[in-house]
Formats: sequence, structure tokens, C-alpha cells
Amino acid sequence: MSARRGGIVTVFGGSGFLGRYVVQRLAREGWMVRVAVRHPGRAAFLKPLGDVGQITPLCVPLQDPAAVAAALDGADAAINLTGILFERGRQKFQAVHAEGAKAIAAAAAAAGCEALVHVSAIGAGPEAPAAYARSKGEGEAAVRAAFPEAVILRPSVVFGPEDGFFNRFAEMARFSPVLPLIGGGKTRFQPVYVGDVARAVTTALSDPACRGKVYELGGPRTYSFKQLLELMLKTIRRKRVLVNLPFGLARLEATFLELLPVPPLTRDQVTLLQRDNVVTPGALTLADLGIEATAPEAVIPGYLDKYRPGGRYNQSADL
Repeated sequence: MSARRGGIVTVFGGSGFLGRYVVQRLAREGWMVRVAVRHPGRAAFLKPLGDVGQITPLCVPLQDPAAVAAALDGADAAINLTGILFERGRQKFQAVHAEGAKAIAAAAAAAGCEALVHVSAIGAGPEAPAAYARSKGEGEAAVRAAFPEAVILRPSVVFGPEDGFFNRFAEMARFSPVLPLIGGGKTRFQPVYVGDVARAVTTALSDPACRGKVYELGGPRTYSFKQLLELMLKTIRRKRVLVNLPFGLARLEATFLELLPVPPLTRDQVTLLQRDNVVTPGALTLADLGIEATAPEAVIPGYLDKYRPGGRYNQSADL
């Protein structure tokens, strides 16, 4: 069976950071795209990425089985990009990552969808110490039970123009003379470019050879947390003191920081940082999808330059 292009695809969580790139690729490949989100008005910016009527935002709360089923009615395929980094109100890890994933997979199977791509995370597993990773693992298991041929993608930290990693620390560096190295900055990451992840999603969706497989998505090399901060500072031409923040002290600070509307750090995130976030040896990767991984050094100068002293157009020497 040859790779498929076109048809109707429902993208859950399509208005987020990764979602906008996935939706754009799907539109270019000729898919009619339904973007299932809680607030469709916030997804209106996606509509110009396709032809008139090609991209349609829908109001689909994951807790509403009828809405999930309606979003998938007549669809040929489904993609689940839903995820949260911290809990607020009804938005709990268990509800979004586990129960939501189960609802989407079951509804996709009932609707007769040919393919389902589920985006999880490296480190996901039922025995993971962090609630985020445990709920992601439960979601994977629920998806596999409801839709055995689903493709599961597990990216490392994703970078790109709208990312919450390099942008967050670059913004901190504009105002703070010091940056924290949580746990000494030794945690290892394998940052993966958002464009590569979006391509992985559409490839996995269209190619029957991918069905039922799990891929771990990482960039071409690994970095310690400290090395990533040093790369960011070099890119924005700022010098800042990197201060060791032991995990215990970071957890204590997070106890108070997680009370903020958008917490910069939570206790669960501290727990996540106690494990490396890199591709498992022997796992299927971007290369198995025919994708050459893009290095951060090739991309981040194009969007972090706005954080340089004097702004984007200041070409003076490093300060």
C-alpha cells in the first residue's frame, strides 16, 4: 500500500506550538483539516495557512464524548497533539494525557479512521516518577489498546520560533544577571526542531509502513542543560552568571512558583529534570522516517536575535 496524501484529518490540539506547523504541512499536502480545540477563536490564525475552507477550527472539549465523536465523523485520519505542562482547574495531567488520549483513540476507531498519530514524550511510562510522564505513559497504553495501529511519537524538548524553552531563558537573561542551573545543569537533552517533528507527524500519518510503531524524536546531538543555556547566551550575545540550584532547593522554590497563573517552574518539572531526556538506544528515530535532524545552532539565531542587547538589528560585537 502506498503512502497516502489528502482526505479529511482531525487534529486535536492543533492551535499549539507544534500544532501550527503540523496544520500547515497537512494543508500543503492537500488534507482537509479540522482543528479540534477548546477555544476555536484562538485557532482562527491557522485558517490562512490553507486555501479557503481547507482549515476549520472546531470547539471540542475532550471531556465531551459527543463533541469528540462529531469532530471525527467522516474523518479519514486523526492526530492527537494535546498536552499540558502544568495543571490548572479541570486541566489535569490525567484528564488530558490519559483520559483524553483514550477518548480520542476510541472515537477514531469507532469512526473508522484509517490512521492515528499520537504525540507523547520521551520518558513517558507508567512507572515514571513525574506525574507528567506517568500520565503520558498511561495515554500511550490507552491509545494502543483502543487503536492498535496508532503511531506513537515521543519527542525530546522541541525548539522553534515560538518555543517555551530557549525563548523563556532568553527573556530571563534580558533582566536577570544570573540564570539557575537546576540540579547543577547536568540533565541531558536532545532538542528536536519543530519543523522536523511536524514532518514526522505527517509522514507517520500518510505512510502505512509506520502503523503500530513507536518513534523517539531527537536532534542530531545531546546537550546538558548547562550547555543549552550557554548556547542560548552565546546566540543572544549576553554574559550571565550560571548558578547551581540543587534539586532540593529548586523543589522548595517551585512550591511557591507553581501558585502563579503561568508557573515558571513546578515541583513535577523538577522531578522531570532528574532524568535525562534523550532518545533511547535502539529506538526508531527521525532517520527511520527519512528525516535528517536539524541542529539548534542552525535555527535559533533566526529567532533569538531579538533578545540581543539593542535588539534584533544590533550587529555590534558580543557583550
